[in-house]
Amino acid sequence: MSSAETDRRVIIFALGGTIAMSASPTGGVAPALSAEQLIAAIPGLADNDIAVEVVDFRQMPGASLKISDIAALADTIGQRLAEDVGGAVVTQGTDTIEETAYLLDLLHTAPQPVVVTGAMRNPTLAGADGPANLLAAMQTAVHPRFRGQGCLVVLGDEIHAARRVRKTHTTSPTTFQSPNGGPLGYIVEGRPRLLNQLPHRAAVPATPGDDIRVAIITMALGDDGTTLQAVGDHVDGIVVAGLGAGHVPARIVPLLENLADKIPVVLASRTGGGSTLQTTYGFPGSERDLIARGLIPAGYLDPVKARILLLTLLAANCDRAAITAAFGAEGGYHDTETWPWPTDPDKDN
Repeated sequence: MSSAETDRRVIIFALGGTIAMSASPTGGVAPALSAEQLIAAIPGLADNDIAVEVVDFRQMPGASLKISDIAALADTIGQRLAEDVGGAVVTQGTDTIEETAYLLDLLHTAPQPVVVTGAMRNPTLAGADGPANLLAAMQTAVHPRFRGQGCLVVLGDEIHAARRVRKTHTTSPTTFQSPNGGPLGYIVEGRPRLLNQLPHRAAVPATPGDDIRVAIITMALGDDGTTLQAVGDHVDGIVVAGLGAGHVPARIVPLLENLADKIPVVLASRTGGGSTLQTTYGFPGSERDLIARGLIPAGYLDPVKARILLLTLLAANCDRAAITAAFGAEGGYHDTETWPWPTDPDKDN
């Protein structure tokens, strides 16, 4: 097989989700379509000269996927990309794409792109977006300029980095946004265009399972710590979705300090955009106060992304120093050299 043929070969791993749904006998829609059926619904695929192999890996809604499912998928993708393959595409439900894509990104070490996509309008609706999103994902996966960019999310003709993208609307076809940095590129006239690149790639040598429990606790007006007390002794780590730039009510500071002595407690922001601060505010419950008491700032990582990073680091048996260093690198507030392992694995772009 020639190099050009290899570069135009893509493997599609189907997990289910809205993109694969059809009418259910019990009402509504449910995952039912195979990967072959998804491919058959794409107009003009033959004009793109892309060789396609399909794998029906799972068949379930995005909300039902588990950490172990994605870890198994990452392992399978890694094995297949060691062959003559230009890239991989994953189709799944959009409910958890921002989490599964980032977990895949942390476990992916090959230079070929892994592109995650889905649909907001199921195939029974007018204007179903699944075929267009799948074609765009395939075009991105085999494009040479996206080698070395890790795991990407492609929907609505936008190309996003897994570590940045968020689902921001319950039903809009343009729900996926990257508040911190914007898209990496776009699909224009059927061709992917890369406008900016990630500064680094980072991978964790781990195989996370479903036995590691990391809770996200969202702060709210008048929070008295009841939820923190209820879960604190039953989890391996906590991500605090703090107010503003990383603040909590003063009354729960002692509780957080006590928890941070026992397990990793990461401080993120519930706002959805921007970085947690470190030195600006000095009142009890401020970011400066909490960091001094042992909490680890998440930087630009939102609470959902911070949870994925923390549980992956715990799966790698990282100590507190390594966890802190890793969040500094991925959160964007320390040099990437602080990442505990070699960065940009196998990067060749």
